[in-house]
Amino acid sequence: MTTVNWPPAAGLDPVRRLYALAAGVPGATITELEIEADYAEVWPLLADLDGELARLVPDMRHLRVTRIDGDRVEAVARSRFGMRARFDGVLRPGWVWLQSRFILMGVAAIPCGEGRTRVAFTGGIRIPGRAALIPVGVGRAGRRVLGRLERRVAAGRTG
Repeated sequence: MTTVNWPPAAGLDPVRRLYALAAGVPGATITELEIEADYAEVWPLLADLDGELARLVPDMRHLRVTRIDGDRVEAVARSRFGMRARFDGVLRPGWVWLQSRFILMGVAAIPCGEGRTRVAFTGGIRIPGRAALIPVGVGRAGRRVLGRLERRVAAGRTG
């Protein structure tokens, strides 16, 4: 007798998983960038939720992790305009997904060849009561986050 494993395990890397998840969120846009740096240089910056990640997101003043239980994360953020948000999310190697009542943010990274890392970002303001983002400025915000990440990685090499 043959055992059939069905359904087959999905072989999605974190970036593909981000695309799949964002496809279910109306208004979500993925911004992607290949950075000339090893994953070992890039990922620690993104996984540093309290420090670097908060500096990469333009509208965020700070983010403070309040609880970690395995890969589950709770955090509180404050915007540049003083608004406060409580996030629940997941932090795994190559993967960050944080959402509050009004904000959603997802970041994924994978190594993509010698000395290069593929990073993808989505996020924005959620429509209250719906799994949707207000589609204004989502792509621009993603480009700003990944541009800041690229500059931060370069600065880490020189400074």
